[in-house]
Amino acid sequence: MAAAAPLVAGVDSSTQACKVVVRDAATGALVREGRAPHPDGTEVDPAAWWSALQEAVRAAGGLDDVAAVSVGGQQHGMVCLDDAGQVVRPALLWNDTRSAAAAHDLVAELGGGAGWAEAVGVVPVASITVAKLRWFAEHEPDLAARAAAVCLPHDWLTWRLGGAAGLTALCTDRSDASGTGYWSAAAGAYRQDLLERGFGRALQVPEVLGPHDAAGWHGRAMLGPGAGDNAAAALGVGACLGDVVVSIGTSGVVSAVADVPARDPSGIVAGFADAAGGHLPLVCTLNASRVLDATARLLGTDHDGLSRLALSAPAGADGLVLVPYLEGERTPDRPDATGALHGLTLTSTTPAHLARAAVEGLLCGLADGLDALVEQGAVVRRVLLVGGGARSEAVRRLAPAVLGCPVLVPAPGEYVADGAARQAAWVLSGADRPPDWATATTERYEADPLPGVRSRYAEARDLTVNRV
Repeated sequence: MAAAAPLVAGVDSSTQACKVVVRDAATGALVREGRAPHPDGTEVDPAAWWSALQEAVRAAGGLDDVAAVSVGGQQHGMVCLDDAGQVVRPALLWNDTRSAAAAHDLVAELGGGAGWAEAVGVVPVASITVAKLRWFAEHEPDLAARAAAVCLPHDWLTWRLGGAAGLTALCTDRSDASGTGYWSAAAGAYRQDLLERGFGRALQVPEVLGPHDAAGWHGRAMLGPGAGDNAAAALGVGACLGDVVVSIGTSGVVSAVADVPARDPSGIVAGFADAAGGHLPLVCTLNASRVLDATARLLGTDHDGLSRLALSAPAGADGLVLVPYLEGERTPDRPDATGALHGLTLTSTTPAHLARAAVEGLLCGLADGLDALVEQGAVVRRVLLVGGGARSEAVRRLAPAVLGCPVLVPAPGEYVADGAARQAAWVLSGADRPPDWATATTERYEADPLPGVRSRYAEARDLTVNRV
């Protein structure tokens, strides 16, 4: 009888929760899983992530029989450590916008977006780590003086899993490093000058490992290098060249698997790396699934009710447009903007019209991101729609009409954790490419494009500006 294949584990330490999946290394079959919540807020003590990881691991039956582990995590978060490896202050998360002015200053200091795009493929906005470092140095100088190293959420968790053996043991991967604003995916190297421009002095940074390099050991389990959440999700759904992954979670993300780096001086497209040695040009919005949450709450219904209402209204909602900047916005860069309704008439003042406008507004923001990727040379063959928002029937059915291409919806899953598990199996195998796990069954949606919806949204979007 053939020996059973080893087990591997993947972790998704997201904004809202920690998820752990344990899978068969050979086939990818799910063996068990667990999860635990994270605290709310835009800054979090990393100890809460560690506690949630321990709870999720226990819920998943432990890691004693697992041969390899990798961690996927929310990108950009600023975790600063002192000489002893202690956390200096609560981590600033990607969705903390207090660093917007710092980002603006950094862009201006390098002569505009073109300088940053050429240097690292990313133009700083509030979410990018280098902008958070500038805010930290300017607003909390006493705490900043204690900082000796900076890393990202998934780096810190990997370091803790590996025993936290000093700052020089910190490591990361290409995908997460490419979201800092001081590591270039095109050059494959840190730009220490840009880190120092942000923080005012040098800091220890994690070693950037290759896509299937080992990062150490957790007990008897090998540690993978991990990945940023978007790159891990692309690996988890098996995205390949010509695929665009649209993720509707806390943030809205549109990313394309590409073989060349992006350099967008406007900053709309971030030139990130992927988790397999290539590139993952990406557009991110702050407003995604919470738009659906808020609209359902406003209408006194649940998500299924919101879908039914939206699908009962006419395409274009009789001219009603929701610009869904409920938490400010990252793309376009309007951190202090608010949401707005345009085109209210006696006809459109119904719950169904508002529900339709919310879904269409959410999708139009993502469609703008898709257009930006195409302008940067991305090839779009199909869209893979994932994330909590993809569970909405209205989102699934309206997406191809608004995005203008076929939409495939994989079976619901923990795509980031799955991608991390696939990476763990890759590290364990020592092969040149990740294992060919069978991808989940997908539903396919097609519809005629609705250009009128896009054009009306564009008109309303351009009327929305930052608050004075």
